[in-house]
Amino acid sequence: MFSKFFKRDEVADAAREAYQAVIRQARQPDFYTRYGVPDTLDGRFDLLVLHAALILIRLKRDRAESERFSQALFDTLFVDLDQSLREIGVSDMSVGKKVKQMGKAFYGRLDAYRLGLEAADSDDGLLLADALHRNLYRGAPEAERESAPMASYVMRQSAHLDTLPLAEIISGKITFAAA
Repeated sequence: MFSKFFKRDEVADAAREAYQAVIRQARQPDFYTRYGVPDTLDGRFDLLVLHAALILIRLKRDRAESERFSQALFDTLFVDLDQSLREIGVSDMSVGKKVKQMGKAFYGRLDAYRLGLEAADSDDGLLLADALHRNLYRGAPEAERESAPMASYVMRQSAHLDTLPLAEIISGKITFAAA
């Protein structure tokens, strides 16, 4: 009788497993050494967002079958961001406002990366490189040269995720290509 109250949510579990893959990939030292991503809170946030966005962009192709997983992955990301803000000492009164700002930033980046990837075949990744320069590198002039190699990395990841079967992704078995 009580078993329905203690039943595990397999979709949420799979989303947490996928999010762990996002974290592992986003923490690769190559991003900071080879690609020049700033090793700051903003840089780390943007790498998490980028990798989660790549998965969500891939899942949009199979929206009907992946909608619940996509939402669970998004929720997992933002629960982690909320907890991280609290751990670094952001006051309880400010956390909600900051999470809302992060949500707006996430959706803006998701849209920019989606559009950049859609245009990549016709513009050699220039729109994507511009989106990465604006967001990941915060428009820093010295990082402009890093945007094109990072755009190539993002296009490789997108192509790799396109090869993964939907069932594998929504079960949380996410892999990324080497950085």
